[in-house]
Amino acid sequence: MKEKFQNTDGYTIIADWMESKGNQPFEFQSKTWEKLNNGYSGMVIAPTGFGKTFSVFLGVLIDFMNHPEKYEKGLKLVWITPLRSLAKDLGRAMQEAIDEIGLDWTVEVRNGDTEIKDKQRQTRQMPDVLLVTPESLHLLLAQKGRERFFKSLHCAAVDEWHELLGSKRGVMVELALAYLKSQHPKIKVWGITATIGNLEEAMNVLLPNFKKKVKILAKEKKKIEIIPVYPEEVEVLPWAGHLGGKLVNQVVPIILNSQTTIVFTNTRSQSEAWYQLLLEAYPDFAGQIALHHSSIDGNIRQWIEDALSEGKLKAVVSTSSLDLGVDFKPVDTVIQIGSAKGVARFMQRAGRSGHSPFEVSKIYFVPTHSLELIEVAALKEAVKTQTIENREPMVQTFDVLVQFLVTLALGGGFKEDELFDVIRNSHAFSFMSIEEWEWCIFFITSGGKIGANYDEFHKVIKSEEGLLIVKSRKIAMLHRMNLGVIVSDAMLRVKFISGGYIGMIEEYFVSKLKPGNKFILAGRVLEFLRIKEMTAYVKLSSGRAITPSWLGGRLPLSSNLSHFLRQKLAQSTHPNSKEKELQFLHPLVSRQNEHSHIPAEDEFLVELIKTREGYHLFMYPFEGRLVHEVMSALIAYRISKLYPISFSMAMNDYGFELFSDSEIKLNKEELHQILNIENLTQDLLSSINATEMARRKFRDIAVISGLVIQTLPGAQRTNKSLQSSAGIIFKVLEEHDPENLLLKQAYSEVFNQQLEEYRLRTAFERISKSKIIYKFATAFTPLSFPIKVDSLRQSLSSEDLSARIRKLQERSINSTKRKK
Repeated sequence: MKEKFQNTDGYTIIADWMESKGNQPFEFQSKTWEKLNNGYSGMVIAPTGFGKTFSVFLGVLIDFMNHPEKYEKGLKLVWITPLRSLAKDLGRAMQEAIDEIGLDWTVEVRNGDTEIKDKQRQTRQMPDVLLVTPESLHLLLAQKGRERFFKSLHCAAVDEWHELLGSKRGVMVELALAYLKSQHPKIKVWGITATIGNLEEAMNVLLPNFKKKVKILAKEKKKIEIIPVYPEEVEVLPWAGHLGGKLVNQVVPIILNSQTTIVFTNTRSQSEAWYQLLLEAYPDFAGQIALHHSSIDGNIRQWIEDALSEGKLKAVVSTSSLDLGVDFKPVDTVIQIGSAKGVARFMQRAGRSGHSPFEVSKIYFVPTHSLELIEVAALKEAVKTQTIENREPMVQTFDVLVQFLVTLALGGGFKEDELFDVIRNSHAFSFMSIEEWEWCIFFITSGGKIGANYDEFHKVIKSEEGLLIVKSRKIAMLHRMNLGVIVSDAMLRVKFISGGYIGMIEEYFVSKLKPGNKFILAGRVLEFLRIKEMTAYVKLSSGRAITPSWLGGRLPLSSNLSHFLRQKLAQSTHPNSKEKELQFLHPLVSRQNEHSHIPAEDEFLVELIKTREGYHLFMYPFEGRLVHEVMSALIAYRISKLYPISFSMAMNDYGFELFSDSEIKLNKEELHQILNIENLTQDLLSSINATEMARRKFRDIAVISGLVIQTLPGAQRTNKSLQSSAGIIFKVLEEHDPENLLLKQAYSEVFNQQLEEYRLRTAFERISKSKIIYKFATAFTPLSFPIKVDSLRQSLSSEDLSARIRKLQERSINSTKRKK
């Protein structure tokens, strides 16, 4: 069978073309081509740079060349990508391949950046290959006569599926594919992904109820070299943030000795700060380095991506905006500033360097404080054992479903009974009951129980032919303007008073600025002048300026990485450890062991430290800041049940602090009691304001479902206005429609995503099986000190903070000397 396929005209033409370029197909590529030509759908899993894209794309070309009679004029392959920047680069590569092979196919892109005239031309005559985002695909389905776009469709490819899985954008893809499959039963669907932990589940979410499906896993492995950047000396009382800046002089030579480097940071504010640090440390970088993040003007980002591809830049400081598979061949080095928070993300970023298959991907890890060097050892272990995180799929996201139903009603309508089975064929709604379906139809036609008296909620009506359709032009316009599931905090455009757009900044940050204040955006020092109609007007300035913080910047520490962190910390006490990172940290580890304890893998450390400020209770679950935020509130509640006391809380990725000016009285028995897994859910509900959290979560659900309109013609509503409107609806639903599916979804998302209840329960199960080590001290330890600094950071300016930290360090060291 295999030999027969390899003798086909299509295979021979593609193999000859690859050979002319000095390449030959990998086994996984040949297997994908064969399976696709035999009518299979499937998922391709291969490392970055090994040609995952061409495994599916060339498979469609081979099928066409072998069976041209099956293909009609029009759209043959729709390619779904999570990022706009991916689409342009991929489209260019696909068109080059098609032209060299000698086909007359055209490849085009359709997304928010596409010119109106190009969209109009595509509407009249679709190209052979169309690259879209999930949102653009839904907008196509919202057009009247949508069937003409897809009548020739043979294949749908979903690129970077691991990035979409586990998000509402992934659910958008599931719904669109379920609908297209119902209209074109012979359509083939292929997912393309990097390695994730739950590969089988990832395939089944993308391809539910597909009879002919196959998972193709590349045998080839990408070699990754992880190189830590060591400070001159180890800080025994480390604190987060400052060390990265101190290491800039070691980062400059790495950039100079490389062809092109991407410097990855986790947040937009960190990228702005590092761009300035590099320019200050090496002024000759001016004009040779650039800054790339999602709040910078799209035209500037596109110029940077083009310059990166052409090798015109020495370095780019970036956030996750350059994480995904854009192929920048000149990039031979990647630098990660601080914790990557997850194994998959770290490997993805490493794969941006050494992009050809057999090059080694080099990634330098620059710690922002000494303790992060343990993470280097943890990441090496995770990469060696290929322990990659799962991506958990989302289910029963009714806000996405009701939006999709209005989309289909806009594009020509649908029949209620027929569509029910189609939607049930998606993984996200495979368990949806007929009662829940009827509620969704009731919601889009009447606005649910509370919408009966409001015409704007009566979006869909039933036609004489029995089709559910949208007739109102106003509803149609607003729906198209607001289609999508990404609800960010309200952003303000930043423009020069003299004209010229710079980027976007969050409303909450600008609200704190006064005229004359200076801030940094897109690497420039700007002076704030005024706000008018959701636009912040500025002028160029110089001198000291603050770096904006974006609320969306916090990445959660993954459970896989936290597991390896605990493991490596336990191993750090071994005197004969061969791991250089652990050897380097020996002074810090020794101090922690001498004045407290380093927990073994089956131990859980609790420290009670008394200082002149008061009493500090520290716990170290190593589960990440978001889990610790919930856990600290829960533990504080349980202590307050023993006796009246109030706390302030601080946390980082390694642990959390409960601080009180009253004495914290806990014996060992009581400590076991507050760390018990019993009554976890009940105590969790008592310790947090779940209703307030659900109210805030409901804002996004209200926007996605269309209960609240975010974007109006020529204007965008402020975050405060959105929250206020959503809050009023939330309160009405709580009182008059408590069974509302969107209300229930808000609580469900709070527990499953924000509170990470499953992970919290798993952590308590682990702690309950561990030996609890309870230590008392009179000064901060190496593990507790960075958490203490995080609590100070919330209330002090950077100058005051540095001075206060120095005093705390001196006091802690002197206190332990006196103790000796």
